Amino acid sequence: MNEKTVVVTGANSGVGLATATELARGGATVVMACRSAARGEQALKEARQRSGSDKLELMLCDLGSLESIRSFARELQTRHPKLDVLINNAGVITTKRETTRDGFESQLGVNHLGHFLLTNLLLEQLRRAPQGRVINVSSGAHKTGAIHWEDPHLTRSFGVWKAYSQSKLANILFTKALAERLRGTAVTANSLHPGAVGTNFGVDRQTGFGRPIMAFLGLFFLTPEQGAETSVYLATSDEVTSVSGEYFYKKKRAPVSKRANDPELAERLWSWSEQQVGWAASEAR
Repeated sequence: MNEKTVVVTGANSGVGLATATELARGGATVVMACRSAARGEQALKEARQRSGSDKLELMLCDLGSLESIRSFARELQTRHPKLDVLINNAGVITTKRETTRDGFESQLGVNHLGHFLLTNLLLEQLRRAPQGRVINVSSGAHKTGAIHWEDPHLTRSFGVWKAYSQSKLANILFTKALAERLRGTAVTANSLHPGAVGTNFGVDRQTGFGRPIMAFLGLFFLTPEQGAETSVYLATSDEVTSVSGEYFYKKKRAPVSKRANDPELAERLWSWSEQQVGWAASEAR
C-alpha cells in the first residue's frame, strides 16, 4: 500500500478503526473520516499506536449532513488531489425512527445516501489514481431487504430491520450501478459483508441501551480485526484489480439476493438518490 491514499468512513471504532489501522500498518496514508471530533481524536491516537504509523489523519465528516459531506470533499481535494481507495464503512442502526439533518430516515440517509453523495464527489480524485477502488460495506441483511418506494423514509411504518435491510440492499444496488458507470475506467466498485462483528453498533451512546446484550452476543461474534479482513483485501489485493460490481464475503465472491441483482432496480435507485441529495453529474467536472 506504499504511497497510496485511503479514506475510511466511520473509522472511530469497530471495523472502521481496525480497517484504518491495518491499512496504515501496510504503508498507506489513511484519512479517518469521523463524525465526532472527540471520538475521532481518540481513535486516531489508538490507530497510530497500534499500527506504528504516523500516516493517519483525522477529518470530520457527518454522513447525516449533506453540507458536512460537501465540506469534507472540498477539504480532501485540497489535501489529497489523488485518492486510491474509498471505503464506505460507516453505518448506523436505530431502534426507533430518527432522521438526518436533511430529513432522511437515518439508516437510509447515512448508510446509503450519505455515501452515495460522498462517492460521487470523490470520483474525480479516484480517477487520478492508477487504479482507484470504491468499497461499500453492506451486510447479509440485504437478502431480506426491499426498497419501499411508496415510503422510502418509512414515515408511516418504521421497523428497525425493515430500515436496516433496505439500506444494506441499497449499498449493493449502488455498487452495481456505479460499477456500470465506471466500466472502461481504471476505477472499480465492490461491496462486501464483513460478517457478524462484535462492536458497539446498535448501542445507544446516551442511554447505554443494548450494551449488555451486545456484550453477551460478542462472545459469538467476530472481532473487529476479523471483520475488517475483507475490506483490507479489497483495498490491497492484486487479485481484484479488474474485478468490479461484485459482492464479497470472507474474501471471496458471494451470491446476492434477486433484488440486489436487478439492474432496473439499481438504476431506479440511482436516479432517486440523485434527486434526494441534489446531485448533478456536472458537479464532478
